[in-house]
Amino acid sequence: MNHTPDHPTLTLQLAGRLWDFLSAGRRHQACDVLVVCGSYDLRVAEHAADLLQQGIAPYMLISGNTGNWTRDLWNRPEAEVFAERVLSLGIKQQQIVLEPQARSFAENLAFARALCPDARRVTFVTKPNSIRRVTQTQPIHWPDIDFSVDAPDFAFPWDVSNMVGVFGLIEEMVGDIHRLLRYPRLGYQQALPIPDAVLDAWQQLIALGYNRHLLSGSALDDLPGTYASQ
Repeated sequence: MNHTPDHPTLTLQLAGRLWDFLSAGRRHQACDVLVVCGSYDLRVAEHAADLLQQGIAPYMLISGNTGNWTRDLWNRPEAEVFAERVLSLGIKQQQIVLEPQARSFAENLAFARALCPDARRVTFVTKPNSIRRVTQTQPIHWPDIDFSVDAPDFAFPWDVSNMVGVFGLIEEMVGDIHRLLRYPRLGYQQALPIPDAVLDAWQQLIALGYNRHLLSGSALDDLPGTYASQ
C-alpha cells in the first residue's frame, strides 16, 4: 500500500468529503422485502435484523457470494455469513431467503429481482458508503419498484469496521467514486452528478496513493469533461 502518511489530517478531511457524499440518502420504509447486500461488515446484517424485528417487512433476502473485500476473509458466501448472524439475533429461518451467487451490486439487485418477482416495495440494506451505488444501480437492474436504501448509522472515521480499517475504507471509497463515474457508460448504473469538491478530494486521495481499488485504465480519463479541463 503506497500511501503518503505525512498529512493524516488532510487525508481524513478529504476522505470525509467522499464519505458524506457516498452515504447520503439513508432511509427505510415499510416494504415487501428487505434485500440485504452482503459485504465484510456484519453490522449490515445486524441492522437488517433490527429492521425486520421492527416489522417493516415480512422477510429478508440476503445476497452475496464473495467479492474484492471478502474472498480472503471468509471461505463461504457473504450471504451465509450474514444469515448466521441474523439467526443468532432471533430472526427465524423461514424469514430468510439466501442468494449466494451475486458478486456485484448489479447482481445483488438482478438476482434478488428474479427471486422476488412480485415485490413492489423494497428496502435495500447495505454499508453507508454504498448507499449511492445501490441507489444508482436500482433504475437499471430493478426498475419500477418503490424503493429505499438504508444502512447502519455510524460515523467516519470513528466507526470504521476493523475488517478493513480506515486506510482500507478510503481505498474502497476512492474505488466507489470511480465506479460512479465509469459504470453509467457501461450500462451498470444510472449517471449521477458528482460535486466538484468531491471530485477534487478524490483526485487528491489518488495522488496520495489510494489507488488499489480503482478500475483498470486511467481514472482521470473518467472525469466529466468540463471538470477535467479545469
